[in-house]
Amino acid sequence: MSQTKLQIVRKYTRESKSPFQDASTSLWLANVTNEDRLELDFSQYIYVHRDDIGKVVGVSVSKSIAREHSLESQYLEGSGMYSILIFYIDQIKDFCEHWADEFEQYFLLPPDLFFELAQWHWNTIIENDG
Repeated sequence: MSQTKLQIVRKYTRESKSPFQDASTSLWLANVTNEDRLELDFSQYIYVHRDDIGKVVGVSVSKSIAREHSLESQYLEGSGMYSILIFYIDQIKDFCEHWADEFEQYFLLPPDLFFELAQWHWNTIIENDG
């Protein structure tokens, strides 16, 4: 298997500014301003943060998302993280479809199937948490 740099995943080359003990992020949501060239606007974004062995340690959201949902922090874990992911699940799925091949290389499922299963599972986690 040849090694290619994934467009949706960024491994840190410097220390993270997040409060998580993370080593990489994957971009799950940003505004696409040019479909042809896949130019992005980061006024609204969601990043998934992973540690050095790939475990998800939390998500970060843009200030606009944090404001819209009256969040105390841009950095989320646990049920707050799942709630935001579920709220934006359709937008996230559509965004990740732009990098469907890379997404499948990283998550072993195409975005549509991954998020369909994830939504069911995350709802179960939230229901059991409450």
